[in-house]
Amino acid sequence: MAAKLDPRRLTAFLADPPEDCRVVLLVGDDAGLVNERAGQLVRSVAGDDRIRIVEPGREAAKDSGSLAGEAASVPLTGGRVAIRLRDGRDAWAEPVRAALAGRGPGLVIIEGAGLTGKSKLRALVAADARGQVIECYAERGRDLVSSIQRILSELGAQAEPAALDWLADRAGEDRLAMRRSLEILALHAEPGARITAEEAMEMLGEGSMLGLDEALLAATLGEVSVADRAIAKAFAEGANPVQVLRAALRHVQRLHLAALAVANGSSPADAIGSLRPPVFWKAKAAMERALQRWSAGRLEALGAALLRAERQTKSTGLPDEVIARQVVLAMARSAAR
Repeated sequence: MAAKLDPRRLTAFLADPPEDCRVVLLVGDDAGLVNERAGQLVRSVAGDDRIRIVEPGREAAKDSGSLAGEAASVPLTGGRVAIRLRDGRDAWAEPVRAALAGRGPGLVIIEGAGLTGKSKLRALVAADARGQVIECYAERGRDLVSSIQRILSELGAQAEPAALDWLADRAGEDRLAMRRSLEILALHAEPGARITAEEAMEMLGEGSMLGLDEALLAATLGEVSVADRAIAKAFAEGANPVQVLRAALRHVQRLHLAALAVANGSSPADAIGSLRPPVFWKAKAAMERALQRWSAGRLEALGAALLRAERQTKSTGLPDEVIARQVVLAMARSAAR
């Protein structure tokens, strides 16, 4: 049986998968992260040599002999072949079994974001010493910051710690969208200079996240109609309900920290200015006004309510978007009172 990959070894494994590993299956709820790590493995095995990169179609993937044959092939240019299969499914179990048992240096890389814990393919790869299952779940905290730093480095850019924190705070659930944002940031960055938080805010403060920020600010200011229009705009531009609830929780937590600082003698401006990642300069005045409407105790209670609302999205029959919208408007009505 393949040993469970220690998370501390993940970076090294992705950079240099061992030659005795014949199949890697990437699973988890973050399809963007699955796709990204599969790409990392392909580059580690084959570099940019298109001769050594094979992407069989779904029908070819069902053929035991074909998949094992590709994995056993030795390219004329030397090295290993990377066989990348997207949208992994249990119907491929027998071809994958043949690839695991076959000869040759090739590595089969399967993107299986849709596979459940009961998947036959997952069980097959996990049970074989020549296979490796890598779980890909949404990153949080310092892990996410490290990933953002690595992606920027791959793109030839670097950012200040405050900018990395701001980018992690804004990342949301869509890994591919995050990478596109980082590509935009790297494209416009000054060569050799470190991207500041202010520059990141100026370049990326748009689209659904801008509408979401506007909605949350309006909600904590008690501007019910503005919050309603802004949350509708955010949903129309691609925000998802869980993203809204988590952004609302982060917003309230930051206000709570500032409210605690004010209670300890800081001015509202200093309290807002001390938050990390920093508050976008255009939002500072609104954040200061919001502090006048909310006590630290009320903000703590609101944070607890937001956590309950996120659990509701997973346990009730109500549409998630309805729950998220009701939460934002309830915040606005509470602030207005």
